Amino acid sequence: MDEKDETHGNEEEYEDAVLDARRARWTATGTGALLALMGLAASTLRLTGSAPALVPGAYAFGAAVCGLASVLGARGRTRRALWLLIVGVMVMALGDQFD
Repeated sequence: MDEKDETHGNEEEYEDAVLDARRARWTATGTGALLALMGLAASTLRLTGSAPALVPGAYAFGAAVCGLASVLGARGRTRRALWLLIVGVMVMALGDQFD
């Protein structure tokens, strides 16, 4: 194998890693923003209904956590963003159980 071929292979691997990281950032940012918007919409709908105050509060808090995950994802902290997305959705689901 030529030294030139080996260098070219390393460049391709590096480019693939950069694309994977960029894709992970976009996914975390987009998912966090979408879940935050859906949580705020659900909070608003539950606030206008006859649900206990805990339910819209849980949706709003979960939306805030997902919004924070979106910001972290945009900054490249995709693992932390993933865990915050999970926590945010779990808070929203738990709040929905009180309805």
